[in-house]
Amino acid sequence: MGDEISTLMNNNKNKVILLRLRNNKTVRGNLQDFDIHMNLTLDDAEDISDNVTTKLGTILLRGDNILAVSLPDEES
Repeated sequence: MGDEISTLMNNNKNKVILLRLRNNKTVRGNLQDFDIHMNLTLDDAEDISDNVTTKLGTILLRGDNILAVSLPDEES
């Protein structure tokens, strides 16, 4: 299971992902890196909660604050 998640995340590096956080915030940004704890580094991150977009820049999100990860659709 862990290998499948690592493969998915590796295949989506430098792509825009969408994250739902424990504090009910929604963040999107370019996935730069991750570790086994699902700590994520995003570039050009934006908080898109409450119909307002706030630029965050480069951020590090701790894995235990992430509820869901939405990866881009695979191109066929």
